[in-house]
Amino acid sequence: MTTTVVALVVSAALIAGALVIWPRTRRVVTTPAERAVHSALHTASLAAIPLRRGLTEQSAQESAPHLRMLTGAEALGVADPDGTLLAWDGPHAELAEHFTDAAKRAVAGERPVLVAGPGSGEHAGRTLIAQPLLIDSTGVAGAIGVVTTGQPGPGWLGAVAEVARYACGQLELAELDASRARLDRAEVRALRAQISPHFIYNALNTIASFVRTDPDRARELILEFADFTRYSFRAAGEFTVLADELRNIERYLALERARFGDALDVRLQIAPEVLGVVLPFLALQPLVENAVRHGLAGATRGGTVSITATDAGTDCLISVEDDGVGMDPELLRSGALDAIETGSGPAGSGESAHVGLSNVDDRLRAAFGNDYGLIVETAPGAGTKVALRVPKFRAGIQA
Repeated sequence: MTTTVVALVVSAALIAGALVIWPRTRRVVTTPAERAVHSALHTASLAAIPLRRGLTEQSAQESAPHLRMLTGAEALGVADPDGTLLAWDGPHAELAEHFTDAAKRAVAGERPVLVAGPGSGEHAGRTLIAQPLLIDSTGVAGAIGVVTTGQPGPGWLGAVAEVARYACGQLELAELDASRARLDRAEVRALRAQISPHFIYNALNTIASFVRTDPDRARELILEFADFTRYSFRAAGEFTVLADELRNIERYLALERARFGDALDVRLQIAPEVLGVVLPFLALQPLVENAVRHGLAGATRGGTVSITATDAGTDCLISVEDDGVGMDPELLRSGALDAIETGSGPAGSGESAHVGLSNVDDRLRAAFGNDYGLIVETAPGAGTKVALRVPKFRAGIQA
């Protein structure tokens, strides 16, 4: 009994001691230095968000407060390459005129410019520094101006230069984003230019053949052709949703079925839950057109094209398959996508297949990462299957 009591007392003492010690150790979460680093990184991230859109009046106004906190300045201004004031954060707005003049000189000379405040009044003893925003790839993007009391030392001047360098890095990334967007638009234009003139010629000939024999059918095909070309040459965006892409493919297939009749068999298996998935514009059209051309190439019995889209958790799996002549897998290991495109594959016609598979592969990888390129399965006489995965959601990508 005594032993039990002693054990309970000891246990209670240990628990009480732990309760006393635990709050003491818990209170020391971070050091002042760690908190300062965290605060600086957080402020830098807030400044980066607007700067990644490029240097505009709006982005300058949104980023100026955060840049001022990073420099520790009393006030901070942002000017464009012409010295035009885009934003001013903090007091001493009367110094903005001095800043724009200094910004022009800083941009022209590509070096910092220091301006002493008036000798009297509330600005007495203050210094304004105009620091150019120098980007290696594009030149001077503008300037930032900071106001401080007294004569700034080398350490503080170095800090201002580093903040300017950080801002330049974000602006350079903004330019890279813009360049990538321009490249995406150029690639879409390239795909549009590759829409087969033979398909257009054949589609119009097919429509013409129905004008006298079946005017209603000809009218339907004309509407399908108009909707197909309207979508293919639309001006909006580099991305679309799967439902819209499939709808345009149905128009294309309607025109091809009118031409080939029973020789072309099309099978679709689409999961309804993936119809809203976003993918690069005209990503599927080249795959389907390639399947139709190679599926029917030299096939007297006709051909079958199968299009499937299934739900695979966080991804959508899409495949386009034909039962045509196929190709040598060795070509896949030595530039198969280009071989398919140039018509040097087994289609045998020597006519350019124009379908831009490498274009689609590059755009998928650029949008979603290297895990999302095209996968081609083929063998001579066994047809060709082209598969791809598209994430159901990817930040920053929308139709």
